[in-house]
Amino acid sequence: MIELILFGTFFVLLLLGVPVAFALGLAAVFALLSTGGFADLSVVPSVFTASIASETLLAIPFFILAGVIMEYAGISRRLVDFANACVGHRKHGLAIVVIVAAFFFSAISGSGPATVAAIGTILIPALIRQGYTKRHSASMVASAGSMGIIIPPSIAFIVFAVVVSDFAGVSIARLFVAGVVPGILLAIALLIACFFLPRAAPVRQRVGALVGGGGGQESAEDGAEQLGTRASWGAVGTAFTKALPGLLVPVLILGGIYGGIVTPTESAVVAAGYALLVGLFVYRELRPSSLFRVFVTAAGQSAVIMLIVGAASVFAYVVTANRIADKLADWLLGITTNRLLILLLAVVLLLIIGAFIDAVSALYLFVPIVAPVLLEVGVDVTTIGVMMTVGLALGLITPPVGVNLFVAAGIAKTSLTDAVKGIAPFFTAGLVVLLLVTYVPGISNWLPDLFGF
Repeated sequence: MIELILFGTFFVLLLLGVPVAFALGLAAVFALLSTGGFADLSVVPSVFTASIASETLLAIPFFILAGVIMEYAGISRRLVDFANACVGHRKHGLAIVVIVAAFFFSAISGSGPATVAAIGTILIPALIRQGYTKRHSASMVASAGSMGIIIPPSIAFIVFAVVVSDFAGVSIARLFVAGVVPGILLAIALLIACFFLPRAAPVRQRVGALVGGGGGQESAEDGAEQLGTRASWGAVGTAFTKALPGLLVPVLILGGIYGGIVTPTESAVVAAGYALLVGLFVYRELRPSSLFRVFVTAAGQSAVIMLIVGAASVFAYVVTANRIADKLADWLLGITTNRLLILLLAVVLLLIIGAFIDAVSALYLFVPIVAPVLLEVGVDVTTIGVMMTVGLALGLITPPVGVNLFVAAGIAKTSLTDAVKGIAPFFTAGLVVLLLVTYVPGISNWLPDLFGF
């Protein structure tokens, strides 16, 4: 009975348009009231506060802050300019720039929507001028932004490590390393999908046209190469030099973690401090007067995630305390004990859940239920973490709650319905990668095993 109340209330609230965090919290409260009355509600504040007081989760607001600072400091623009100087002259060169720039920025932000916002304001208008339709321009950037939760440092991997720690241990460092190869595979798959997109005749623009005004994104220098023509080696070198401070961020983050110098949480603090120094004293685009707005933006984004974490933790507590996860696990194993079929069921559930709720909420809901079943049939915890993250990355571009699509459609000034029409080739490419990481565990485990994690 409590299962029906818990999940039924949650999905009814979602259908009514209630935000996910409140739907999770209210569903948990109603379930507690149905079993023990008001007395059981005393656990809500303690579980909520304990969940967000985790030292590991402290990395999330600092990685978000680092990403916001870099966006305001113009780092995302310089990454785009460098990618454009290298490959912008090739056929479908601007599409390659989208994927490459998203890959680099994903290694900074750890967030899908943040990646879309950072590169989309620059590249979506340029894609449209190059002859791509609005729907394909929006869907391309939204899909590229899905790498944000796969390429380390990934907020999703941090949350997975925290949630799975109740019954299986895996380090965040190992998950970060495990995400590199799947991230590269997804980038390649998305690139292949880009090559089959239709285009109208492109309108020749200068490279400076890639860059909008305001927000630390002023026009590029005069004398930039023509879009569609090969940049000189000097221009490539100049673009590289300007992008270098931004390119060093992933090196500092991952090098510090893998070298055992800092923890993931400490690396997030280092990244935020480094980004602040670069923005203020190297690029000098981040003004002291802008810092208040930067911190408020980062605080707002962090608050949304931590609210979801707290509410999802209360929901997960109800699931665990009432052995709902065990019952669902027994039900799944009762259907079949075939490892391949259970993996397929997990993939289908991931895609369905990811279409309705964000990755953080989905991990809190999905991991306690499905991960023990997958462990029971011999799937290793690293593969589970990568599989879930890649599957939920596809949820970022899947209606009705594809957050990346919402952001990209807004930038492209087109409807969400129109943007969804262009998502099929990218979703197909992502699905192929998801099946590969699900059924070929070596893709996730090879690199961390090689480095001894």
